[in-house]
Amino acid sequence: MYRYTAFDQAMIDQRVAQFRDQTQRYLNGQLSEDEFRPLRLQNGLYVQRYAPMFRIAVPYGLLNSTQFRKLAELCREYDRGYVHVSTRQNIQFNWPALENVPEILAGLATVQMHAIQTSGNCIRNTTADQFAGVVAGEITDPRPTCELIRQWSTFHPEFAFLPRKFKIAVSALSEVDRAAVAFHDIGIYIVRNDAGEIGYRVMVGGGLGRTPMIGSVIREFLPANELIGYLDAILRVYNLHGRRDNKYKARIKILVKALTPEVFAEKVEAEFVQVRDSLLVDPQFMRAMEAQFAPPAYRTLTDTCLQAEMDAEPRFAQWLRHNTHAHKMPGYRIVTISLKRAGIAPGDITDKELELIADLADRYSFGELRTTHEQNVVLADVEQTELKALWQILDNANLARAHIGFLTNIISCPGGDYCSLANAKSIPIAEAIMRRYEDLDKVYEIGPLDLNISGCMNACGHHHVGHIGILGVDKKGAEFYQVTLGGNQDHDASLGDVLGPSFGAEDMADVIEEILNTYLDLRQDQERFLDTYRRVGMTPFKERVYAH
Repeated sequence: MYRYTAFDQAMIDQRVAQFRDQTQRYLNGQLSEDEFRPLRLQNGLYVQRYAPMFRIAVPYGLLNSTQFRKLAELCREYDRGYVHVSTRQNIQFNWPALENVPEILAGLATVQMHAIQTSGNCIRNTTADQFAGVVAGEITDPRPTCELIRQWSTFHPEFAFLPRKFKIAVSALSEVDRAAVAFHDIGIYIVRNDAGEIGYRVMVGGGLGRTPMIGSVIREFLPANELIGYLDAILRVYNLHGRRDNKYKARIKILVKALTPEVFAEKVEAEFVQVRDSLLVDPQFMRAMEAQFAPPAYRTLTDTCLQAEMDAEPRFAQWLRHNTHAHKMPGYRIVTISLKRAGIAPGDITDKELELIADLADRYSFGELRTTHEQNVVLADVEQTELKALWQILDNANLARAHIGFLTNIISCPGGDYCSLANAKSIPIAEAIMRRYEDLDKVYEIGPLDLNISGCMNACGHHHVGHIGILGVDKKGAEFYQVTLGGNQDHDASLGDVLGPSFGAEDMADVIEEILNTYLDLRQDQERFLDTYRRVGMTPFKERVYAH
């Protein structure tokens, strides 16, 4: 993983000192709320319903065990002993006192972490596939590209005050898209051209929120060394033409739609001509960047048959099938640790669990961890012979629910329990559905399914792209929930269709059950929920749900 240079560390330390002074001046009354707002946002600090929310950057979801232990220490000392994994692979504190945020930042700086540009109208954390660099079938490891983008975008003076927040995702797989690339302001696929050269397919104008859109391809192939110049050109066009008079129409997706993707692409190409030669990426620099992500010291192994262990312990067999993934190296598996437990908000992890997982990373996975878009944690390099021992430890810690890719691996924003923007609570709805489907045999019978919950139209829970999506809405001060069907974040991306009028919170578990029963009655040849919905459409679901 990328390690800070002396320059990086000095820059982060200076930012901590700067924000400490800014915070103190605000608390002393020397800065107004309006003056302090852009300063705190640039350092990841939001004002939420009951307390500030503090968002920590986790570039492309990559952490080491030392950083995980520091998060445990800081949330124990300055928060309530837990953190939240967000859908952008970041870490959030939900209850810090404002006066303590500079101390948290100072602690983070000691382990090469920060909160820069995790909020505000700037280029946010670049996200990637959580299996980047270890999964078979990649064209190349996307993490060096993500780091290149991070270094270009951090503190970029031209793009610090964009019309609106800006998000970038990178993927290098053609089979599956775990990074939801099509739903980002800029989505980047690493590809090969007919000559076998590695480059980029660039999409622009994706996004969720109150106006969800699927991005449009504006470059089918961009040579690798031209990436930064092309991104710079896109941001310049957006900065010049993006609306600033209406925050609801300020995202780049609105501009791309208004101009049309073809005209937007023409403007980008014209700008690109002006900056291309000055922003070419030096191949030597890129090789040095790639060296930062050299593979760990893998042992020479062969794949191990674990059938005897699976036969002896069916719960281990379930976990092995559903929470581990094929690795590009023989003798290893990728392990996903589920943070979706009944009685605990999706994506929450306690200080003790952070420390336990850090210990497991040191013991089983070269001291490295990844946070995921689905609000879980990954150990990317576990030897197959160690899987049973690892499962036993996770199982004893309530971290081994075997449901990755299934209904109860729910993506959910914090909702009205925390967020001042939310129209309704998300966590109780997730809890009711998890309780209804505690029996994993029922979950497996339903098959692969993404269920996403957002507490408002800002769509932090990405409800638009859930196979089943749930959106909290306000009806004259009461909390209701709108349901969508048919969303998908993969390469065949789609936005969910609204089922019909919204439902009360007390009805939601019943509504989801009726939707799933309808699917089970209609599916053919073990179709996935999404396939059945695309085949039969909305009508039978609507008829069944509203008949009850």
